[in-house]
Amino acid sequence: MTDIHELMIAVDLREEVSETELAELRWHLGIGPRPERLSIVTEFPVVVVDDSGIPVIEDDPHPLLAEQGAASRVGGVLCSTLVSRADLPRKGWSLTSRQEIHPDEFEKVGELLCRLAARAHETHLLADGAIRVGFLRFHEAQAPDLLQVKDGQVNWPA
Repeated sequence: MTDIHELMIAVDLREEVSETELAELRWHLGIGPRPERLSIVTEFPVVVVDDSGIPVIEDDPHPLLAEQGAASRVGGVLCSTLVSRADLPRKGWSLTSRQEIHPDEFEKVGELLCRLAARAHETHLLADGAIRVGFLRFHEAQAPDLLQVKDGQVNWPA
């Protein structure tokens, strides 16, 4: 896997995040159990070969931002956290995650980032209407690219 990128998410969420969404976010971040029903990213299709050798599609839910410990390619530590901002003037939640990610994962992680952008505090709003959610850096690059969501789409850098 040589196409590894460093994904850094840092976003403050408004108070309107529901308990259901918080439970799923905690699971995706690796800091809580999997909820019974998923509502943010609901499908995790994967192709497997059945006993008769025929490829079939199965649903294989897994947390998207849950890696912890030493990073294998980008250096440093992989981690995720979600903390309450209840005692601060800008109430809500602060979410930070640093992960290694392959482009094959962009679609599913993009679904999660779009939901975060929809709940992001207005301080993340850029002049063109996009929402700043973090940064993405190819593991060999020196500087990261801004990662933003606009019109329900993540601008994954090329």
